[in-house]
Amino acid sequence: MTQTADRAKLARFERAILPHLDAAYNLARWLAGSAQDADDVVQESCLRALAFFDGSHGEDGRGWLLAIVRNTCYDWLRKHRRNTQLAASVEDLDWAADSAPNPEQQQLREAGSELVRQGLEALPADHREVLVLRELEGMSYKQIARVIDAPIGTVMSRLARARKRLMSVLTPGAKGEAG
Repeated sequence: MTQTADRAKLARFERAILPHLDAAYNLARWLAGSAQDADDVVQESCLRALAFFDGSHGEDGRGWLLAIVRNTCYDWLRKHRRNTQLAASVEDLDWAADSAPNPEQQQLREAGSELVRQGLEALPADHREVLVLRELEGMSYKQIARVIDAPIGTVMSRLARARKRLMSVLTPGAKGEAG
């Protein structure tokens, strides 16, 4: 009976989690900085997800997995003593509303992929993660807030600051760093 229950759990896990492995790898790649490190992080994340799968209570599998990937990645980076800039303090956040009509999305589409990659890598980790989750993974502010365990207002301000910083890299002739 234990084998039957284990097989059923594994089948549920595969249906709920495996479709989101590309998104998990994408986030891990941008946070960890290398493909090999991302592979390790995603593997460890999947093991953690499987171990705690029964406690997920049918939540959004994608958001739940990405939250595990995020936390696993930061744990992995700390353990391997990587110089990574983790989340900014609340005092460093720009609380101004992002009222721009969103030209950065247009710029992202038109900019060369290498320049975009360099720009994303230059961002602090907390800005990079929200930008990747929103612009590359298409997650809502509410979903991102759950993944990073932060209020929606923090998500919005980090996105605004990340977009400004990325635009300063992508826009020729931009002066200095935003923020």
